[in-house]
Amino acid sequence: MRIKVLTIFPEMFSVLTQYGVISRAIKERVIDFKAINLRDFTSDRHHTTDDYPYGGGSGLVMKVEPFLKAYEEIIENEGKPHVIMTSPQGKLFNNEKALELSKKKSILFLCGRYEGIDERVMNIVDEELSIGDFVLSGGELPSMVMIESILRFVPGVIGDMESVEKDSFFNGLLDYPHYTRPREIKGMKVPDVLLNGNHEEIELFRRMESLKRTLLRRPDLFLKHELDKMDKKALLQLFRELIDNVE
Repeated sequence: MRIKVLTIFPEMFSVLTQYGVISRAIKERVIDFKAINLRDFTSDRHHTTDDYPYGGGSGLVMKVEPFLKAYEEIIENEGKPHVIMTSPQGKLFNNEKALELSKKKSILFLCGRYEGIDERVMNIVDEELSIGDFVLSGGELPSMVMIESILRFVPGVIGDMESVEKDSFFNGLLDYPHYTRPREIKGMKVPDVLLNGNHEEIELFRRMESLKRTLLRRPDLFLKHELDKMDKKALLQLFRELIDNVE
């Protein structure tokens, strides 16, 4: 899988290339990642990537030419990528979208700055995505968030795909609580069920906790979730415990 980013701050992406599982996947050539300096595609001696907006107004607008030149060079050398514009105006990025994008062979992220990018750049954009209803100084941080989320689903990036499948949102529910040593600290104990070695009971407990967390913290997700056999069994157990506590 190839991922490229067009940005005026390629150094920011050292967070991905030097740390964590993504950096290892890059070194092992599981993925091909490159942060491209947009200034390399300017034609003036100052390498200008922005200008004043037509019609007046505050701030600066990123120029269309550097984006188009970079895009055309990528197409000529590697074929057409799937182009994503990061923007608070875009469709909300989520786990389902990350899984969908993980199946793409080539993705190009366009990172804007200032007041935004010349609207004519949208002619090469396949989709506009947002990580939330708030504004940042540029598209670099949203791109990094999306890239890490996407690459978790690419085989070979995460050593244990089972851990990915049990993460929050993968099955429409929030993750269950996790514990490790010591068994007790300052009066806080690990739940006994996790220590008894009964895998069926442990799985039921974890599903109960997952359903409980989702219901309390994200009822919107709970209402959309399609209950499977294990969910129904876990809910019955939750109801029994609730009745016992009331009595």
